[in-house]
Amino acid sequence: MNVMEQPFFKEFCKMCQMGFDQGWYERNGGNLSYRLKDEEADAIRNDLDDPKDWKEIGISVPALGKEYFLVTGSGKYFGNVKDDPENNVCVIELNVEGTKYRIVWGLESGGVPTSELPSHLMNHEVKAKIDPEYRLIYHAHTTNIIALTFVLPLEDKVFTRELWEMATECPVVFPDGVGVVEWMVPGGRKIAAKTSKLMEKYDLAIWAHHGTFAAGKDFDLTFGLMHTVEKAAEILVKVLSMTNSKRQTIEPDQFRKLATDFNVTLPEEFLYEK
Repeated sequence: MNVMEQPFFKEFCKMCQMGFDQGWYERNGGNLSYRLKDEEADAIRNDLDDPKDWKEIGISVPALGKEYFLVTGSGKYFGNVKDDPENNVCVIELNVEGTKYRIVWGLESGGVPTSELPSHLMNHEVKAKIDPEYRLIYHAHTTNIIALTFVLPLEDKVFTRELWEMATECPVVFPDGVGVVEWMVPGGRKIAAKTSKLMEKYDLAIWAHHGTFAAGKDFDLTFGLMHTVEKAAEILVKVLSMTNSKRQTIEPDQFRKLATDFNVTLPEEFLYEK
């Protein structure tokens, strides 16, 4: 079975299209990476091209040495992935030390993996150490989340609490909360390190004035997390456009009852009195 016939590859392309349909990917915005399971890498090994030259990643992720990743290409458009994946995504292999990568399939018309590759790989390493079932890192330009970074304090506790209050499902879907990174130049070691530090605690990190990073164990869960957080942000944007204060909302003790009934743990740091 070749690369494009693999279930994980089809799910990857589907997820790219779903995000594009949401309007999260203007031009070449956003990126997605998937860490292959050993059996998936074995299944495509005979279909891999002659490997390209090794390239420096710019960071070191030794825990991911020799692993394979399916990654969107730098400068490529999410809207083109579904119809022309060979020229818009690639499979890369990391060296033993986790300091270099090489393309082993895809990007047939040329190119390199996403410029956010250091952030993706550092986040993958953090999440895999926590639980090896984590497989995806997803970066989207979520419109309403970006809008909120201009008006809310760039603090984890504020964003978490405000988003939780927007829909009862929110604390159930992301009970650990969300992290926030102040504006930084994307694509480099500094923002990658800051984001991966947040990923030790959260499955979702917001980049101020830029977008959102989500981590997940499968395609549905990862997309669902991003979609839920962005919808909560959309509701909050609408509320703030109507009033500076809410007449009623979900209160701390109601969150505690919800946590008990749905068997989730909600950190008390987010259940402060307002």
